[in-house]
Amino acid sequence: MTTHARTEPPRRPELGNRAEPGRRSVLAAGGALALAASGLLAGCGGDSKDGGGGDRFRAAFTAGGSQETLDPHVAPNFVDQARAKALYDTLGTYADDMSVRARLAESWESDTSGTRWRIRLRTAAFHDGAPVTAKDVLYSYRRAADPATGSPSQVLLSAIDFDASRADGERSLVLVLKAPDFEFPTVLAGPGTEIIPDGTKDFREPVGSGPFTYVSFTPGGTARYRRWADHWDGAPHIAELEIVPANEESARLNALLSGQVHYAADMAGASVERLKKEGSTRLLTARRATAQQLLLRIGRKPFDDPRLVRAVQLGIDREALVRVALAGHGEVGNDLFGMGLRGYPKDLAPRERDVDEARKLVKEAGARGLRITVETSSVDAAWEPAADLMARQLAEVGLKLTANTRASSTYFSAIKTKGVAAYNTTSTLPVSDFLQQRVRGGAARNQTQYASKEFDALLDRARTTRDEQDRLALLTRAQKIARDGSGLLVWAFSDANDAIGPSVEGLRAAPPNSHDWARFDRVRVG
Repeated sequence: MTTHARTEPPRRPELGNRAEPGRRSVLAAGGALALAASGLLAGCGGDSKDGGGGDRFRAAFTAGGSQETLDPHVAPNFVDQARAKALYDTLGTYADDMSVRARLAESWESDTSGTRWRIRLRTAAFHDGAPVTAKDVLYSYRRAADPATGSPSQVLLSAIDFDASRADGERSLVLVLKAPDFEFPTVLAGPGTEIIPDGTKDFREPVGSGPFTYVSFTPGGTARYRRWADHWDGAPHIAELEIVPANEESARLNALLSGQVHYAADMAGASVERLKKEGSTRLLTARRATAQQLLLRIGRKPFDDPRLVRAVQLGIDREALVRVALAGHGEVGNDLFGMGLRGYPKDLAPRERDVDEARKLVKEAGARGLRITVETSSVDAAWEPAADLMARQLAEVGLKLTANTRASSTYFSAIKTKGVAAYNTTSTLPVSDFLQQRVRGGAARNQTQYASKEFDALLDRARTTRDEQDRLALLTRAQKIARDGSGLLVWAFSDANDAIGPSVEGLRAAPPNSHDWARFDRVRVG
C-alpha cells in the first residue's frame, strides 16, 4: 500500500472514493491483451470492433521496460507522462504555446520582488478521500527537487527555499524562491511536478488526485485504471483505461488497424502515409512538436573555433533534410528552440544555406578535409538519414562527416560526455525553461558546453523583470546571442503524429507535454 504520513484533518466522507468500474471491470482487472515479450500486441483480436467496446479505452505506447514505475516524479518517457496524467494532477498545465493555465492551483501571485509566490488550491481530493492540501504540495515539491529522485523538473524546483516556504492554510501556501523569478509559474506545470499525498514513498498501489484510479500495473507491461467519479474536473467519459506496451511502431500501427487499440502513439514516416491512405482511422498531427537538433560541443576541438560552428550552420541544406530525413513531415528550423511557442523571437530571418561562405570559413580555420564524427542512433528514425545527407552536404564545404551509431539503450547517457557532435531532440517546453536548463552556462543539461556571460545576464534580467512584454523582449535578445554561438543547431521541427480509431471522439491534436495531449479522461468511444 502507499505509505501516508499525514497530519491533516480527518478525511471528509462526502468527497468519497467512488471509482466506477462499469460493465467491463473484470476485463480491466484480468487483462484483455496478450503481449509478446517484444511488446507486440497479439492474440486477442479485440472484444469488439475498434479496441473492445465503448466503456474501455486502450492506448498503445512504447514502453520503458522492467525498470518502469508509477512514481510520477520519474517521468522520462511519453508513456510515463500519459500514466501520470491519468493518476495524478499538477498545480498548473501548459496550453499549446506552453503558457501556463490553472489546474489544482486556483490562483497564484507574486510579491513585487518575484521571490514570494502565494498559491491557492482549489477544492480537490485524493482517491482515498483525503483533501489535497498545501502540505501535500510542499512534500511533493521537496521530493521532486531532490536530485536523488530524478525529476525532469528538479533543476527548476531547486530554486525554492523550502526552509522559508510554508503552508498558511489547508489550501494556501507561500513558496519563497532563492532568487527573483517572474517566470516561476512555468514550473507549476512541468513534467515530474505531480502532487502526491504527504509522506508517500511506495508507488506499488498509488494514490493520486487524477481522473482515474489505479487497478494494476506491470513494469514494461499494461497499466489499468478505472474512472473516478469524484474528480474535481468531472468524471471521465470512459469507465476503464488501459495503457499497453507496443515498442515497435509497426506493432502499434497494426494494433490500431486491427481494432485491438483505440490509440497508437508516435506514428512516423511510412506509417503516417499508410494511415492517410487507409482512411478509417484519424491522425492527430501536432505541427512543429519536436525540435531536431545537432549539438556541436564548442568546449572541445574542433568546434571551439566559432568559424567551424558557423560553417556547419551555413553548410547544411535544411529544406532537403526536412524533405528526406523527415519525409516532409516537419518544418525547417532556424537554430533556436521553440518555434511558435510563447517567448520565441518573432520576425527572425531564416538561416539560408551559403556554400561559398561556409567553404571560406573552413579554409580560414585551416580545416579543409577535417574529419568530424557525429553520434547518432536509431532512437529517432530521422537521425541516420539526416547524418547521411549532412555528410554529403558538408562535403561540399570541405568537411568529412562520419556517423558513429550508438545503442539506443545507452545513447543519451553516452552523449553527455562522449564525442564532439551528436543528434538530439526536445519536445515542447516553455522557452524560458529550456534556456535555463539547456543553454545557460554550467547548466547540467547544457551539452554543447556553451558559456556566455552576456547571455546569462540577459536570462537573469528576464526572469527578474515583472512586466511580461519587457521580459519576453529580454528573452528574445538572449536567444539571438545564443543562436550564433551556442553550438545548438536546430535544423528542423518534426511533427508529432498519434492516431485514433474511427469510433473515438474527444481527442484533438496537441503538442506533447501540453494539457490536451493524451487527455484520455475527455475521450468518448462510440
